[in-house]
Formats: sequence, C-alpha cells, structure tokens
Amino acid sequence: MINDKHDKPLGVLFSDLTRETLDLVRQEIALGRAEISQKVTSAQTGLTSVAVGGAVLFAGLLVVLLAIVNALAMILPPENAAWLAPLIVGVVVAAIGYGMLKNGSTRLKPDHLVPHRTLHSLARDGRVMKERTQ
Repeated sequence: MINDKHDKPLGVLFSDLTRETLDLVRQEIALGRAEISQKVTSAQTGLTSVAVGGAVLFAGLLVVLLAIVNALAMILPPENAAWLAPLIVGVVVAAIGYGMLKNGSTRLKPDHLVPHRTLHSLARDGRVMKERTQ
C-alpha cells in the first residue's frame, strides 16, 4: 500500500490535483454565495431603514407645515385665516417642490448625461493618433 505522496504515480498526483482543485472551486463558490446572501440581507435591512426613516421624516414635515399654517393664521385677519393660511403655505411648498422637480428633470435630460469632455478628449486623441500614423 502506498502511504507516502512521493511514492504515488504521476497520473494519481494529477488526478488528486484535479479533484482537490474542483473541491476548492466548489468551496469558493459556496463561500461567494453565502457572502452575497449576507450582503443582500444587509442591503434589504438598509433599504427598509431608509424607507421607514423617509416616512417618519415626511410625517415630521407635515407637522412642521401644520405649525407654520397655525402660526400664519395667528398673523392673518381672523375672518380669512382659516382658508388663507393653508393656501399660502401650500402655494409656497408647491412652488419649492416644482422648482426642485424642474431642476432634477433638467439634470436627467440626455444631453446633460453625455460625457462631453470625455468625447472631446477621445476625438482629440484620435486626431493625434491619426496624425502620428501618417
């Protein structure tokens, strides 16, 4: 019976190497799957926290806006305060939101997403390479 690795034939050594390499690859794949699963779980927890935080922040914003409405109602004439204070705050908040939406949508237009400097640099590099090859 062969006990020492030095006594094994070359074919058996290659067979062992192939088997052990395949085992190592399988183990690495299993480790990768486990790590990705852990990362996905962590990302889901993070997204849940962001969503709940956003909802709480939104609720807080609504309360602050209600306080602003009530403060403005105290300044306005009593006969108009009930409808004018919420109208003023609503218009101001809507204008701010509209401005933010317009700004964001402008930044998302295809022309704003094109890497103009990189394209000009690539064109310049192409001209230089063409000049040097001629």
